[in-house]
Amino acid sequence: MRRFAALVLVWLPLGGAPANDYAAARQKFNLIETERARPGTSVLLTARELNAYLHTEIRRVAPAGIRDAQLTLSDGVASGRALIDFVKIRQAQGQDPGWLLSKLLDGERPVEVAARIRSGRGWATVDVERVAISGVPIEGAALEFLINTYLRAYYPDARVGKPFELGYGIERLEVAPGVVRVHIGGSKG
Repeated sequence: MRRFAALVLVWLPLGGAPANDYAAARQKFNLIETERARPGTSVLLTARELNAYLHTEIRRVAPAGIRDAQLTLSDGVASGRALIDFVKIRQAQGQDPGWLLSKLLDGERPVEVAARIRSGRGWATVDVERVAISGVPIEGAALEFLINTYLRAYYPDARVGKPFELGYGIERLEVAPGVVRVHIGGSKG
């Protein structure tokens, strides 16, 4: 489940939501992590629950320099937006951001990310569809630089555009408007 939670944390660090939504999400994650969800069933996580979970957990696992994040779920796509200070994140890594990065990305920037999530047979692939910083689309080498410098620095096992095993008996994830359905496989293994 940590892979799934990390996946969510990568694109979806979020703002405030009620504590009972956090408790509901934590209980559902625990049900999956301990493999107590019955084979053939689905666990439904709402956007509110995921936002509450991430709002609480991001303080523990995300680097300094990320705030006011928001999650949106649509057909197969998870979108997130946040204010991100890339220089502050780089400094938190103990790295000198360098002159060029300091000039280009100093201060908080609104960042938007949209990723399509495909899954089945216990595997998932996250394909980044769109990244924009201050409304400017980021593509190609610049996007690879951001993924390698920021995402993989904190989540070295993160896979973008490559399949990864879901684990915990999860057969597939279904992202729909406002919800993620976690389908548990017909048999554990």
